[in-house]
Amino acid sequence: MNAAQNLAVPLRIAAGILGGYVFAWGFISLSIALGVAARMKYADAQALSYLTVFLVYLAAFCWAFAEPRLSRVWSVLVGGGLLMTGAGWMASGFLHR
Repeated sequence: MNAAQNLAVPLRIAAGILGGYVFAWGFISLSIALGVAARMKYADAQALSYLTVFLVYLAAFCWAFAEPRLSRVWSVLVGGGLLMTGAGWMASGFLHR
């Protein structure tokens, strides 16, 4: 076994846990901002996003092991999470004006 094969499982675990966390954080920030933009109360939007983020995190974690390309897992989870976080921050900034 070479070094890449030795690191395959730990990198998948890290992608599932850390990448899934970043993706879940982005989902929460974007869904709360969109919920408030849709005239929901902040507490209702927060509760709804907290209830659904469990399923999003679970799907992201499982997908990290099902996807054959590890680079795609990292780029989708971390990149998508950062994009959703930025979009949520921008949306919440526009809501406060």
